Amino acid sequence: MPANYRAELVGVLGYPVDENPTGVMQEAAFAAAGLNWRYLNIEVKPEQLSEAMRGVRAFGMKGINLTIPHKVAVLDYLDELSPEAKIIGAVNTVRRDGERLIGENTDGKGFLRGVRVDAGVDPRGKKVTMIGAGGAARAIATELILAGVSDLLVVNRSPARGEKMVADMKTNTGGNIRFEAWRDTYRIGNDVDIFVNATSIGLYPDVTAMPAVDLSAAKPTMLVCDAVFNPPETPLIKAAKARKLPVLDGLSMLVYQGTIGFEMWTGHPAPEQVMKDALRRALLA
Repeated sequence: MPANYRAELVGVLGYPVDENPTGVMQEAAFAAAGLNWRYLNIEVKPEQLSEAMRGVRAFGMKGINLTIPHKVAVLDYLDELSPEAKIIGAVNTVRRDGERLIGENTDGKGFLRGVRVDAGVDPRGKKVTMIGAGGAARAIATELILAGVSDLLVVNRSPARGEKMVADMKTNTGGNIRFEAWRDTYRIGNDVDIFVNATSIGLYPDVTAMPAVDLSAAKPTMLVCDAVFNPPETPLIKAAKARKLPVLDGLSMLVYQGTIGFEMWTGHPAPEQVMKDALRRALLA
C-alpha cells in the first residue's frame, strides 16, 4: 500500500493570531490519537475573510476555529448553523459535513463543562452575575440559561450593548436574564452563587488589569470564573484566591471548547488530559 503524506488540515482564522495557543493542545491531541492532522494559525484581516473561507473550502479543511474579529462576520460564509450558534449569533468552530460548512459555538459549552467538571458546581437553580456583553458573554449566557440558572444578571459598561444582548437572550431562550449598567466599581452581592468575568480584562499583555469589582461581600461558596486564559492566574483569580473563594480559570473553558471541537472534527474521543497539560505548559513557559 503506498504511503499517504497528506495531512488533514484544521486551524484558526483571526487577526491577530500570533499568540493564540489553541494549536498547541490540538497538535498534542492529534499526536496522542495517532492522527496525521495539522492545526494552522492563519492571520486573516477582516477584508480578507471572504477569500479565506473560499480557501477553507478549496483546501478541503476539516474545520476551523474563528477568533476576533471573525466570529460574527463568518456567518455569511456558512451553509448552516447549530441551534446554539443561532441563539448566540456567533460562531467559534466550523465543522465540515461533506461539502457543507456547519457553524457551531463551543465557547459556552466549554465554559459549562468546566463549571460542572473542574469546579464541581451544578448551575441549575443558581444565581449568576456576569460582566461583559461580547461574543464570549453571549455564548456563556446562552449555555447558563439552557442549563437552568434561576437568575442571570449581565453587567456591562455599554448600556446599549448590554441591553441588546439581554433582549436577544430573552427572545431566543425565554430565560430569566436582566441587565444592569456597570459604573465605577461593581459590588458583588452576598446572594450570588457564580460570578463570571466574560470580558478580556486581564488578558495578555495587559496582565495587571483587573475588572473593577468588589468581592468583599461575596459569600464564601461563590464560584469566581474568569474567561481569560492567558495568563491562567489573572488578577481576578488571585484576588478571589486571597479571599479563599473557589475559582475556575480560563484554561478550563479553552481546553473544553477545544476537546469538543476535536471530537466534532475527527470523530475520535479527545485526550483531555494531554490537551490540558500541553496548554498549561505553553502558557506557563
